[in-house]
Amino acid sequence: MKHFTRTGATLAALALFGGAALAGCSSDSSSPQSSSEASSSGNERGPITFAMGKNDTDKLTPIIDAWNKDHPDEQVTLKELAGEADQQRDTLVQSLQAGNSDYDVMALDLPWTAEFAAQQWIIPLEGDYAVDTSKLLQSTVESATYNGKLYALPQNTNGQLLYRNTEIIPEAPTNWTELVEGCKKAEEAKQDCLTLQLSQYEGLAVNTIDFIHGWGGEVIDGNEPAVDSPEAREGMSAMVEAYKDGVISKNSISATEEETNQAFVGGETAMAVNWPYMYTTADADNSAVKGKYKVSPLVGKDGTGVSTLGGYNNGINVNSKHKATALDFMKFIINEDNQKSFADASFPPVLASVYDDAAYVEKYPYLPALKVSLENAKPRPVSPFYPAISKAIQDNATAALKGDTSVDDAASEMKAAISNASK
Repeated sequence: MKHFTRTGATLAALALFGGAALAGCSSDSSSPQSSSEASSSGNERGPITFAMGKNDTDKLTPIIDAWNKDHPDEQVTLKELAGEADQQRDTLVQSLQAGNSDYDVMALDLPWTAEFAAQQWIIPLEGDYAVDTSKLLQSTVESATYNGKLYALPQNTNGQLLYRNTEIIPEAPTNWTELVEGCKKAEEAKQDCLTLQLSQYEGLAVNTIDFIHGWGGEVIDGNEPAVDSPEAREGMSAMVEAYKDGVISKNSISATEEETNQAFVGGETAMAVNWPYMYTTADADNSAVKGKYKVSPLVGKDGTGVSTLGGYNNGINVNSKHKATALDFMKFIINEDNQKSFADASFPPVLASVYDDAAYVEKYPYLPALKVSLENAKPRPVSPFYPAISKAIQDNATAALKGDTSVDDAASEMKAAISNASK
């Protein structure tokens, strides 16, 4: 998903069902260090490599350059991974399974954090590696925590926003009922009401999870799948009914973030759910909504909705020979100056104070709404088996949206698929 990790990804489903770490595939001679072995090398310093998907490395290049200028003996080398999240993960997994140390710090899509922690591929940030996270948005810290331990340091984040054409929808809806009522104005303006991502990819999983959470449900409750709870079913029913009734545009069934962007910026839909990057495209000179759009947090059944959290978490390879340098570089990324540079690049920071900076709010008017979105956001299920969860959600949500099955049956099948993924 283009702006989900900033964007999105396919990934893997659940320590929920017991939390046991999966065994590595390498031989004894090349197997990863245990956490205790990793801690014993905490004073080692020297050059490191930083691996990240190429789509967003332009945000990190100036930060790496600044670090390297002041650390001639601890240079950071950027290793760009593929643009697609699946390929990024495959590259990292192959290296880690082999016990290699070619990537010291790895920018992980959020659900990978649990998977990599369960596999003991990244070290817990405790003891010599403890980090103060009190100044970070706490939803991002939650996304980097597995089985009660912090395993990565949030780098940047992302939350969805509700965009509206203010000529058609002057006031921001405060709940789902108000949003549905606003569709009458969209119909009068001969526009679609709401466009979001229902194409069968990670975006569909994200938006389905939004509806589940926004109606008080959970994908996972404790150690068990909960997608068949009354609240989760009600959320999925709201999504399916909205699609069938035209509240959600019919074009959404084939929409990714970019089709959503085109529909809103082109003046074809009165409202849209998308990531903050669309704020800039909507303000471009060729935008049909330039000067007449605003953003607000997502809405749920009874009030503010629950966005799915995006972003990257940085983890330290258990086999890194220079873990102390790796940790300091990760801390450097989240200092105030560097986090503000992320805001300037439409790459939402994890440092909470940036969202309250008056100069930045004036410069980027969407920041207050984004902060509310992030404060209410939840990460995708924290699990070492997330891809199976995502596939179960996508397959069954698609069937329900297309009318091939009922929401009740879709929820039951979804639950069964998630349960089977852990076996």
